[in-house]
Amino acid sequence: MSRIRGKDTTPERIIRSVLRRLGYRFRLHVRIPVEMRSAERGMRNGPAIRRVRPSTLGSRPSTPHFITPDIVLMKLRIAIFVHGCFWHRHRGCKNCTTPTHRRAWWLAKLNGNAMRDKLHQRALRELGWRPMVIWECETEKPEKLARLQTRLEQTLSATKKRPSSAVTPLRRVDKDRKAGKKS
Repeated sequence: MSRIRGKDTTPERIIRSVLRRLGYRFRLHVRIPVEMRSAERGMRNGPAIRRVRPSTLGSRPSTPHFITPDIVLMKLRIAIFVHGCFWHRHRGCKNCTTPTHRRAWWLAKLNGNAMRDKLHQRALRELGWRPMVIWECETEKPEKLARLQTRLEQTLSATKKRPSSAVTPLRRVDKDRKAGKKS
């Protein structure tokens, strides 16, 4: 398992490429602080999650916790998680298999990953973020990728208008001024 990468995976690079083509700017692997009490980290009674303020970290008995999405659109407050179908239990996917050797250990590990993902998504929603999950299998075939691209366009444009292309006419005016032309 030490050779399994957690960052800069092929599906993640494909999604970054799609976002760049759509004209969006993003950051990678931003740590979003949330606060969870140690008794509730195991999801016994449900999460109690609050935004962490640096000045109050030492005064409260809770421990800081960070959620690190793969891609973050800061202005739109959207956190994108690019999940591998095997590691995050994509139900109904051909890549979501369970190894037969040490089956109980694998089930505990993989189901724990899925529970943690749900907890992180709920925590982000409570903080005002919009979490999106993109599965590895959605990036494998061109027709699925085209559907994913339209889904991203609809979701992101519904959140806020895309970056305007009004910069182009201003550049033409500047070029005309340098050439000595008046408009």
